[in-house]
Amino acid sequence: MTSTTSAQEPIRFLEDRFTCAQACTECARACARRASLVDPARAGQQDLVRRKGIMCAEVCDATWRALFEEDRLDEHGLRVQLEWCRTVCLECAHVFDRHPGAERSAAACRACARACTDFLATLA
Repeated sequence: MTSTTSAQEPIRFLEDRFTCAQACTECARACARRASLVDPARAGQQDLVRRKGIMCAEVCDATWRALFEEDRLDEHGLRVQLEWCRTVCLECAHVFDRHPGAERSAAACRACARACTDFLATLA
């Protein structure tokens, strides 16, 4: 049974990595769309939504790249990137929660944060 478990670990690792990368891509798209809907000339919360959306999209894009360029980051670097992505996604989801019409973007952010958490578990 140990050999089966050992053989399945790389498969799970790759599946979780792909799931995380896919969630990062979806989150980046949703955040970029949400940011583009906000009028940058409006002050206050609207500007916060735009800035958070742009930042989240950029972090998710960087995380996606890190997941597919594994030779450039060691496990510690990948862990830091994933934790950063998870944190930014959750912050962005909380900001989106306060704005009607941003529910899908908030859900994409939370899905990405969960995928990062799940993938981090495979690194332990």
